[in-house]
Amino acid sequence: MRDRPFESWLYKKGIHLSERQSNQFDLYYRILVDWNKKVNLTSLTDRDDVYEKHFYDSLSAAFFHDFQNDSFVIDIGAGAGFPSLPIKICYPHLHIVIVDSLKKRITFLESLVEELELDNVSFVHSRAEDMAHDPSHREQYDVVMARAVAKMPVLTELCLPFVKTGGAFLALKGSNGMNEKQEAGKACRILGGRWLDAHALTLPNEESERFILEMEKIDASPRTYPRKAGTPSKNPLL
Repeated sequence: MRDRPFESWLYKKGIHLSERQSNQFDLYYRILVDWNKKVNLTSLTDRDDVYEKHFYDSLSAAFFHDFQNDSFVIDIGAGAGFPSLPIKICYPHLHIVIVDSLKKRITFLESLVEELELDNVSFVHSRAEDMAHDPSHREQYDVVMARAVAKMPVLTELCLPFVKTGGAFLALKGSNGMNEKQEAGKACRILGGRWLDAHALTLPNEESERFILEMEKIDASPRTYPRKAGTPSKNPLL
């Protein structure tokens, strides 16, 4: 079943879904709702809500960042696959790594990706604070993404060490996004980032405010960051 409002919303933003992609989103929704009965993945189960507040919201990053020029993307704390899997559906050339600390969510995502027939998607059951010190992941990614994980000062410390020099960190934020950006100025500088323009949008039906905050990686992150698990949230770089 095609979700016509969803398709028209994306069309206006330059994203044209194929029949296969529309079917993948429909299947994504049905699998999400089914698994949500046994694993707490989302508080939203109404079809319209999931399409607008999860799928469209995730894809909003692509309204401002050109994923066509990227290859390797890592999603920190993806939960039910947001924002990386909706982006993967629309940009199938991407290689996606999803990191989550809860094994039940990883199990769901593995099943989901198999049923959606998405290739070049891998999963790591780990905390970002630990994984960021692994040489096979540190400063290896074109784009690092995060949505609904932590406040920006904490999130910057968790995410920027994964970004290669010249790459980007994209944070999908709610109505408090610009305040969080100001709070993360110190973390951005320490971790080797530089702020790019912030982008504001509203969801097409609900009209709630969203922000896409983007940093460019201009210098290597100091080896001491991120600090050990739990420290960034208890003592953020302010």
